[in-house]
Parts: sequence; C-alpha cells; structure tokens
Amino acid sequence: MSKTRIGRRGGAAMQELRHRVVPLHWSNLFGVVALACLAVVTVTGVVLMFHYTPSSATVAYDGAYPTLHGAQVSEAFASTMHVSFEVPGGLALRQAHHWAALLLPAALLAQLLVTFFTGAFRRPRRAGWVLLFLLLIAALAGGWSGYALPDDMLSGTGLRIVEGITLGIPVVGTWLKDLLFGGAFPGEIIERLYPLHLVVVPAMIALLVVRVALLARHRPPQFAGPGRTEANVVGVPLFPNAAARAGGLFLIVSGMLMLIAATVTINPIWLYGPASPGDAGAGSQPDWYTGFLDGALRLVPPGWEFVALDRTWTLAVLVPLAVIGAFLLVVAVYPFLEERITGDRGEHHLLDRPRNMPTRTGIGVAGVVFYATLWAAGSADLIADAFSLTIEGVVLTLQVVLVVGPAIGFTITRRVCLGLQRKDRDVVLHGFETGRIVRLPGGEYIEVHEPVDRYERWRLLETGSRSSG
Repeated sequence: MSKTRIGRRGGAAMQELRHRVVPLHWSNLFGVVALACLAVVTVTGVVLMFHYTPSSATVAYDGAYPTLHGAQVSEAFASTMHVSFEVPGGLALRQAHHWAALLLPAALLAQLLVTFFTGAFRRPRRAGWVLLFLLLIAALAGGWSGYALPDDMLSGTGLRIVEGITLGIPVVGTWLKDLLFGGAFPGEIIERLYPLHLVVVPAMIALLVVRVALLARHRPPQFAGPGRTEANVVGVPLFPNAAARAGGLFLIVSGMLMLIAATVTINPIWLYGPASPGDAGAGSQPDWYTGFLDGALRLVPPGWEFVALDRTWTLAVLVPLAVIGAFLLVVAVYPFLEERITGDRGEHHLLDRPRNMPTRTGIGVAGVVFYATLWAAGSADLIADAFSLTIEGVVLTLQVVLVVGPAIGFTITRRVCLGLQRKDRDVVLHGFETGRIVRLPGGEYIEVHEPVDRYERWRLLETGSRSSG
C-alpha cells in the first residue's frame, strides 16, 4: 500500500474522530480513572520486574535493613527488600504499583454500577458489559497474585488460607493444591503465581482494546434531553475536546497516585517479616477487593460438613464457593437475562434514570447489599474489636443481614423510586416550589410555583412510559 493511500486513510480517520460527538457526563470519567490506574500498574510493574526474583529458595538476608540481618528469607522477599531500601526510588515504585492496584478495581466497580443503573448494558452494548466484567475479574486476579509475591508474613498467612480452601474441595482438592503449590506448603507458590501476575496486565490491555473497538462501532449512550434522541448525540467533539478532558484527568489521577505513593506507606513488609510455614500473622486482612471472598467463608455456620462416599464433604467451603460463583455468573449474564425476561430486543442509545426503572434499580441495590455484607464480614473480627462486641454477635448479625438484607434493600429502593416518579410528575404538572408565599384576595395563603424549563421537562419525562420497569 502506498504512502499516499496510508496518509489518506489516516486523514479520514482523524476527520472521523473530529466529527464524532461524545456526551459530557461525570459518570464517563470512571473509565479514565481505570485507564490511569492500569497505566501506572503497567509502567511500575515493568520497572519492578527487572529487580524482583520470583523464587522460594532460602537465603540469608544481608541487605540494608539491619533488623533482619542473618534471617532466613526467600529470594522473593530479599529482592523485594532490595527494591524497597537499595534501589533509588524503588519504594515509591512499589507503593505506586500497590496503590494503583487498589484503586483499579474500585474504578471498574464504579463503572459497572453506573453501566447497570443507567441501562447502558442493553443492546448493542451487551458484549461491552461482559468485557468490563472480565476486566474486573482480571484486576482481582492480578491483585491477588501480586499480593503473595513479596512472600512476607501477611501474604504467607493469606496463602495458608488459600491452601485450606483448596484442600476443602472434595475429590479434586488435593490435586488442585499440588497444582497450585507444587508440593507441601509453601512449595513453589511464588514461581507459579509470578507467570499469572505477568499475564494479567497484557490480558487487561487486550480486553480494553476489544471493548473500546466494540463500543466505537456504535453511538455513545446519553441521557435524554432537548435534541438528544436515539439518532442524535449532543456533546463535544471527541478530538480534541473530549480527548483533552480525558487526558487531563488521566494526568491528574496518575500524579495523585505517585504523590500518595511518595507520602503514604503501604505494605511495609519489613515490619511483617518473612513468611514462615509454621507461623501466622495476627490481624491479617486481605486487600479490600477480595474481602468479600474471605467474608463468605466467615459467615458459614459451624459444623457444616457430612461424610458420604468415603469422603468428608465440607460445606463450609463448597457453599461459599457455589454462592460466590453463582453471584458472579448472574452479574456477567444479567444483560441477557433482562432482555429475555422483558422481551426488549431493540437497540438503546438513551440511558435510563435509575428512578424510572425501579425493578432494575432495586435488583442492583440488592446486589450491592449482598456484596457489602460479605465484604463487611471479611473484617468481622476488627468490627468486634473496634466496637467492643462479641465476634459471635457480629457474625450472627451479618448472617441475618445476608439473608434478609437484599430483599429489604430491593423493596425499599423500589418504593423510593416510585415515590420519586410521583414527585417528578407533580413538578411537571404544577411546577417547582419557589419559596414565595402570597395572599389571595380571599385571605388564603399559597406558595408560588414556577414551571420547569424545557430541559428539565425532558429530564423528568424521559422513559416515563417504561417507569414500571
């Protein structure tokens, strides 16, 4: 292909970008935050890769931290200490990598919630929802695998829990444990987790590229308003206006992550000490994004096991795994479930106000309550200690909330949405309250109402015909 034709195609693509219009809304910014986190994780990870040694082999520590001199540590722990104390800027890089890995799942979760509550997952964007969900799963896998790589006491305690869960799976548990650890604990867990950790970032980048390519094939979704229809997008040009805004936020998030990394300590492995198979750290907690998994295990009542087929079936492990697996599966396929139940197979480019879809909004809140309860249960011991409560009482309360909380959340949310719809209709019919009180000739006092403007009428009346959703 000649350079002239390439230049023409490039110019045509640039013109298309200049003419592509994207709406401005704060909810669109979560994707930029996630992209900035992924960029920081990638850049810092590449630099750290050249200094980290993924080996469980034992050596005598002789680095720059005198308290541990002579201690038997793994090469993974020693190399992480080397990065923290002897590589210029190494500690800042480690902490930036960790802080970005903590913020990334939060940004993806926020993006999922916005997509769900506004109905942005409907045709033709169902595949985009699935890819966004897979991005979150990849971020969780990357964070979990990276959590163990320093091979300190905190990560070692977490790996011991993973070993117990794996062994609790009937029939294949021992085989899975040997596959993961490569033998008796801790085995070769570092050597086996490191390739997984390296693969996660390229996988996330590939998922992100595919998601952007799919979404670019369609008009960007927008909320209803004057001039905003299924066929007409109101906003600013993608290039340079929207791109400049996104680039500015990208730089701000990246800069804030580096500032936090330079000023706020996280994961001080020199205080935890090296991992030891015979020891466990007190008060160990998982990173926040995996807290719901730990919480699911803590809420299982005692004695949940039975013997059958010459095997002990530990429901304390099987039930949490099944419940969490089912929950994540429902989240992944929800767009297809809603389409099948409602029979709505049309394309949608206008977003819903959550109050106008009370059933979907109630389902979303029920899911949030379910997840939040499991997440809180992951710190049940800390809650009991902070508020001087018994651990049994905290666990029992969370068990009750896990069962009845989602139903209560759904019911209350749906009623609130219906009430807000009635309020919107009153505002459209009678106008909004001005706070001015006048006296009529007959002596009656009334408050003056002003009619809403054209844009507000659009906003309040959009999707009104589907308000029973």
